[in-house]
Amino acid sequence: MALRLFLDSADPQAWQQWLPTGLFHGVTTNPSLLRRADQACSLSQLARLSQLALDHGIAELHLQAWGADAAELLHCARSLAALAPGRIAVKLPVTRQGAAAARTLCDEGLPVTLTACYDAHQVLIAAALRAAYIAPYLGRISDQGRDGVAEVIAMQRSLDGLGSTVRLLVASLRQPQQLTHLSGAGLNTFTISPALAEALFDCDATAAASAQFERDARR
Repeated sequence: MALRLFLDSADPQAWQQWLPTGLFHGVTTNPSLLRRADQACSLSQLARLSQLALDHGIAELHLQAWGADAAELLHCARSLAALAPGRIAVKLPVTRQGAAAARTLCDEGLPVTLTACYDAHQVLIAAALRAAYIAPYLGRISDQGRDGVAEVIAMQRSLDGLGSTVRLLVASLRQPQQLTHLSGAGLNTFTISPALAEALFDCDATAAASAQFERDARR
């Protein structure tokens, strides 16, 4: 499968800066990112934001449902998916309630991203439900004193062993080197912050060469 990069942000200014580069297959959001971007977590606001994001030409927008139980999660998820049919992937936590809502959505043919994945065995839930994605939090796994990169690679091997079509959407990445390490191990789907996107272009030698080209062009 081809590389898919997502921009992990709910900030329209970050979308304006990064989506025109053509690097990103889509955008991922959640209520925490909405709060950081000072955006309301409401259907009306998400409808407005969804249109802004999709106007940039992205293929997918991942929006996270909320609710106290499976019924509320399902209702919210359907409302989110209806904002742009075929272009919204609904995010649900890898909990029993989230799985119950995800099963119905998957049966209805709606793309689902299971999120907040911390343990390798949780990818089996995504495979059983035939979810489109499952998102492990690499950096937060490492914060627990575990080898986040090794854990994520183990998740991918499990999915490969099953012949599953679930994409491992790696989140909570903090260094460009993590991307190259994981891609070398066969992973191909990542969501990254605007800061990490900036770091991908942070190379003094490249900047110096580019500046030299410009000086020589003007002689």
